[in-house]
Amino acid sequence: MQKDYTEWHKKKTEIQNKNRYPIFFHEREVWWCSLGSNIGWEEDGKNSNFSRSVIIFKKFNNDVFWAVPLSTKVKHSKFYVSLNINNTDQIALLSQMRLIDTKRLIRKLGHISNEKYNEIQKAVINLVNL
Repeated sequence: MQKDYTEWHKKKTEIQNKNRYPIFFHEREVWWCSLGSNIGWEEDGKNSNFSRSVIIFKKFNNDVFWAVPLSTKVKHSKFYVSLNINNTDQIALLSQMRLIDTKRLIRKLGHISNEKYNEIQKAVINLVNL
């Protein structure tokens, strides 16, 4: 599939240049986030914001965090954790976890339970230990 990155580059420039205001976020929260139009099998964002929902997995400071993208295409393997967010079955795409700047955050959608967060943590640790 041939991709045209022109629109994403425009949006990325807009995101980078927007006025920075404090965004308050915490681990376990689910946010709508501009992930972009990516290369190969990397998970793309959708719509005009190139966005997708993500879980705030690990907050490093007020500006960056590890995000775990979510998908509604339910799959089963050691690379995915099933969860339900706002009555929608989804999976956490553990292999797509990446560092994100808060400028990409659009809006908070909710949060996941402590139990589900602990399950994701254990799955990430197991994935790293493979």
